[in-house]
Amino acid sequence: MEKLIQMVEKMKPLFEKVSNNIYLRAIRDGFVSCIPVILFSSLFILVACVPEIFDYKWPEKISTVLWQAYNYSMGMLGILMVATIAKSLTDSLNTKMPKLRQINDVSVMIVSIICLLLLAVAPVDGGISTEFMGTKGLLSAFVVAFTVPNIYKFFVKRNITIKLPDEVPHYIAQTFADLIPLSVAVMVYWVFGIVFKEATGMMFGAWILEVFKPLFVAADGYIGLAVIYGAMAMFWFVGIHGPSIVEPAVTAIYITNIEANLQIVSAGGHATNILTHPTSYFVATLGGTGATLMFCAMCAFIAKSKQLRAVGRASIVPVTFAVNEPIIFGAPIVLNPVLFFPFVLTPILNVWVFKFFVDNLGMNAFTYILPWTTPAPIGLIVGTGFAQLAFILAPLLLVMDAVMYYPFFRVYDAQLVEREKAGVTDEVEEEMESASVTAAPAATAEEVPEDEKRVLVLCASGATSSMLAKAITKGAEHRHAPVESIAMAYGQHKDIITDFDLVVLAPQMASMYDELKSDCDAKGVKSVTTSGREYVGLTRDPDKALDFALALMAH
Repeated sequence: MEKLIQMVEKMKPLFEKVSNNIYLRAIRDGFVSCIPVILFSSLFILVACVPEIFDYKWPEKISTVLWQAYNYSMGMLGILMVATIAKSLTDSLNTKMPKLRQINDVSVMIVSIICLLLLAVAPVDGGISTEFMGTKGLLSAFVVAFTVPNIYKFFVKRNITIKLPDEVPHYIAQTFADLIPLSVAVMVYWVFGIVFKEATGMMFGAWILEVFKPLFVAADGYIGLAVIYGAMAMFWFVGIHGPSIVEPAVTAIYITNIEANLQIVSAGGHATNILTHPTSYFVATLGGTGATLMFCAMCAFIAKSKQLRAVGRASIVPVTFAVNEPIIFGAPIVLNPVLFFPFVLTPILNVWVFKFFVDNLGMNAFTYILPWTTPAPIGLIVGTGFAQLAFILAPLLLVMDAVMYYPFFRVYDAQLVEREKAGVTDEVEEEMESASVTAAPAATAEEVPEDEKRVLVLCASGATSSMLAKAITKGAEHRHAPVESIAMAYGQHKDIITDFDLVVLAPQMASMYDELKSDCDAKGVKSVTTSGREYVGLTRDPDKALDFALALMAH
């Protein structure tokens, strides 16, 4: 086991390199930007469809209006994603461009939409087909969003532009500066779309779906599901946010499958597509990556070790809402050989059992998307349209997860009890007590600012970061310090860095710290990241969290 752990840890630099890939990050950032649209549209579908489960059917006029809201939001997802992904990639490219020669991200977004229409949307009598503007257009959107910013980069970096006299205002000059890359990008996709259709008889958008269909099918099988959810847990085990690496690669499958399931169920069929966002949220990762909900409950309520009991009770509420960094770093699970097998295998077993229920017992797969922080048993039941078997599957998964973790939990708990009996210092509690001191010296009364200070905390999705942000805010309110703190997902901060005095990066995103520090240093903003245990300790102590922020802003 130790050799296996060492081998996995040696691969951490490779994992971090993958995590830093600007194309995967662009997909992730683009999806995060579109989450409000997806949840908004799902709300209308829930209202439209759930009453039918209980034998109530809306009048035709009301049903049409409800579906209209869905079709005009989710039905445009391809258009929205190509713009948001292209913008994120442009922002990443701009970090390596001269400061006075930046790519215009607004122009890139507009051109990307045009190019997607040229590539994947067919003309019909009286207008254009909308089929590939939604989820079916996601693969085409990725192609466009990856290439258009690079076309702009080629021309902007070499200063190939229409040059105007110095007297021309900058905003007018910028319009002409964008004209050459804009024209080239549109022409490339216009010609390519025409040639491709003539050569294959298909629009590119339809063709690429056919090409990737075997991958979609393979990813939905037992082996594909095991690879996807096992990889997420493996990355997390070495302290890297697994979903941020794996999910961008399967986002198109996630969204396409949930849309297909909805259409199948609406037509009276049996939805069998397993790989969706809700499967990840409410089946594979009950309580977060590694399906840690029942492990956390055991730590909180039956652990004999003081360390596990303290960490479990502090973590049980956030873990219930799928924020499991406190237990992952606090137990710790990261690089803990005792907990390796249940952490990696439990998510795989969960999703396999779910697939068995769908394939062999006739249960519908997920048809609705709910916020990922919805407690998993509730999300499982609602997301499958109140399927009767979901009421059996939800408690069954909890029991299975408890059985998977229990023997390993007992071994680890006994190890910690022996250490505590032997008088060995509790490393977790010691680190938590000294967390603010290890990162920076405690702030003195003289260092408390008179003017208002703002702190931004970043993590992969804005959930873990909100715990520290709230702790800092609570500490400031308690001591009447003029400090405000908010949380965001990494990537949402790029345009507003100068609005803050300090930016804190959560430990699972530490591989991004060099990029963050470079951005912050360029704009005169202080930045820091922390270790996992230190971060957990700060979230539990508002006063120390405030001291942590004040000391960093004062030095």
